[in-house]
Amino acid sequence: MTLTIPDDVRAKAEVYTGDEAGQIKTRLLLEETGLPSGLLPLRDIIECGYVEETGFVWLKQKKKVDHYFAGAGRHVTYGAEVSAVAEKGRLKKITGVKAKELLIWVTLHEICVDDPPTGKLVCKAIGGLSRSFPVEAFEADGPPPQPKNNLAAGEVVAKKESNGEEKKEEEKEEEKAIDEIDEKMKEMNKGEVVQAEGVAAKN
Repeated sequence: MTLTIPDDVRAKAEVYTGDEAGQIKTRLLLEETGLPSGLLPLRDIIECGYVEETGFVWLKQKKKVDHYFAGAGRHVTYGAEVSAVAEKGRLKKITGVKAKELLIWVTLHEICVDDPPTGKLVCKAIGGLSRSFPVEAFEADGPPPQPKNNLAAGEVVAKKESNGEEKKEEEKEEEKAIDEIDEKMKEMNKGEVVQAEGVAAKN
């Protein structure tokens, strides 16, 4: 399923194009939310969008990426299109991310760190499966990429501001659009829910 960003959401987003700009913004977003820097090891990013008011973020890359987190002993796959709602210490309503649990792939719906901090990162899958891992297992190996000039490379489309009641209505529409995207992705993973529940029951 293609991730379609509604025009009203895109209009209020910061949109970065190109891998360099996308990598910089992704690392910055993880840093600002207090999540480990290597949590989103995407490659060849085409577009990165972020709506500050709602925390909605989307990332598009050329093709899906399979990554092995050695410190956690887990394989994770990131689809060509990934989205989430970012909050302090949390990514929720995630789409496009799956983790391998035993012999099956389960769709992750939320990733968060404990509050107050305990050094643990919790991954929650659709169907109720939940696992905790050391935060350091998801830290990036190297420093964040540096822009080649004063502005992050790629095109940046500034947010459009609105005021009063109009602004409130736009925020409601954005939240509705985000929920619709989330529901569509859930429908695609109904079959995985049954499998995930079976794994959870065994554990």
